[in-house]
Amino acid sequence: MEIGNLQQEALALLKNLIETRSFSGEEEGTASLLENWFKKNNIPFYRHLNNVWACNKNFSKTKPTLLLNSHHDTVKPNSGYTRDPFKAVVENDKLYGLGSNDAGGCLVSLLATFTHFYAAEGLGYNIVFAGTAEEETNGKNGISCLLPKMPDINVAIVGEPTLMNLAIAEKGLVVFDAVVKGTPSHAAHPNNNNAIYKSAKALQWFENFSFSEKSEALGEVKLTVTQINAGSQHNVVPAKVDLVIDVRVNDCYTNAEVAEILQKQAPVDEIIPRSLRLNSSSIPPDHDLVKAGIDLGMETYGSPTLSDQAMLKCPSLKLGPGDSTRSHSADEFIYVKEVEEGIEKYIKLLEKALKISY
Repeated sequence: MEIGNLQQEALALLKNLIETRSFSGEEEGTASLLENWFKKNNIPFYRHLNNVWACNKNFSKTKPTLLLNSHHDTVKPNSGYTRDPFKAVVENDKLYGLGSNDAGGCLVSLLATFTHFYAAEGLGYNIVFAGTAEEETNGKNGISCLLPKMPDINVAIVGEPTLMNLAIAEKGLVVFDAVVKGTPSHAAHPNNNNAIYKSAKALQWFENFSFSEKSEALGEVKLTVTQINAGSQHNVVPAKVDLVIDVRVNDCYTNAEVAEILQKQAPVDEIIPRSLRLNSSSIPPDHDLVKAGIDLGMETYGSPTLSDQAMLKCPSLKLGPGDSTRSHSADEFIYVKEVEEGIEKYIKLLEKALKISY
């Protein structure tokens, strides 16, 4: 299919995706739209739950495999919307609608790119496309359950809105539940072990603490106390104070290492990670995909936001049309031109990086 036709078909699919509800865990309709694309283009595909994936026609077990991945679930629209979030409308080159920017534009652009290369011969890599579910909630029925069913992946492009710049690293995430314990008592009586006063010292420690290793791409590990809860009534000193700590991890540490450091050093009685699976991710700056993108005028940076990259064990690059600052915003939109250019740039990137011959 000619690139111009691919662009038109991709935009038509994006409009249909916008008008089909696909909150995380409720993506049946949009998964069916992806199936219809493959059927229309005579491409064999697979579906597991609400995840849809396909391999290029001339897949070879002797070649490394590149994954093109983006998600088709959305968050729920916020109360600031002035438009119907499920109505795809183009005004002044802006395509409005929930999921248009995060990450529908990336999804259809990668799908169009995969379709462009599907039947090509002489590919240096196998190419696998996966449109996945439950990204917005890091759910168990998204890419994490799909990976064991697909071929081994050697490198991945994860479609998220980056203004088509190269996010060569992405911070991981660990959320900790911490407890500061004290002695419960009546407020009228002396108490030298007040959990609330003790928590003030712990909060100051968290505010001043820093991890020693700084990443060139991602900077420092960012630790933030985001919740605090204690007490039930005015005349009772509580037995404990509960804290929640959000830690954004750079690529100098694994999540397990961060947990070990805080469990040894933090001045609290308990500190327990909710999960260690959302590690930081990156791709070597000298990887062919990165070098090709730079040659095409793309800039590199480290991303503070989380994506399905966290589930991958291979080098991965986050790249896509749209702007991350529009994600989860009211009256979400993507420029039509961004989608069209995204398809063109993805194709040029793969041609250059993977030394594709036709």
